[in-house]
Amino acid sequence: MTKASENIPANDALQLDNQLCFAVYAASHAFNATYKPLLEPLGLTYPQYLVMLALWQEDGVTVSGLGGRLGLDSGTLTPLLKRLEAAALVSRLRDAADERQVRITLTAAGRALKQRAKGIPRQLLCASGLSLKDLGALRGRLESLTANLRAFEAKSA
Repeated sequence: MTKASENIPANDALQLDNQLCFAVYAASHAFNATYKPLLEPLGLTYPQYLVMLALWQEDGVTVSGLGGRLGLDSGTLTPLLKRLEAAALVSRLRDAADERQVRITLTAAGRALKQRAKGIPRQLLCASGLSLKDLGALRGRLESLTANLRAFEAKSA
C-alpha cells in the first residue's frame, strides 16, 4: 500500500468521483470530442491522427514498430492503416530485407497533410485552458503514471 492510498478513507475508496482512472477516462472522452471537429476537415479520426503524428515524426516504420510506439496491437492498427492507405495518405509495403515485416510510408499527400494539421496543437492548448508550462507538467506526470502502471503490470504478470 502506498502513502496516497492510505489517505483515502475506506468508505470513500470505491466512490466513482474518487477514482483517478475515471478522471483519466473522462478526460480521454473530452479529448476525443474536442479533436473531432478539428480533424474532420483533414478527413481523420483521432486514432488516425495519432498514426499520422507518429509517421510525421518517423516515416517508414514497421507496423510492429508503429504499434509499439502507439501502444496498439496489430488487430487495432491494421484496419486504421488500411483506411489511411485507401485515403492515399500512406503506403504499406513488405520490407525487402524481411518480408515478414510491413513498412508504413507516407505518400506525398500524407506528408502534405502535416501542413494542414499544424494549427491543431495550438487549438487544443487553447481549449485545455492550461498554460504551455502546466500542460507540459501534466503530460510529464501522466507519462510517469503510465510508466508506474506498466511496471506494476509487468511485476504482477
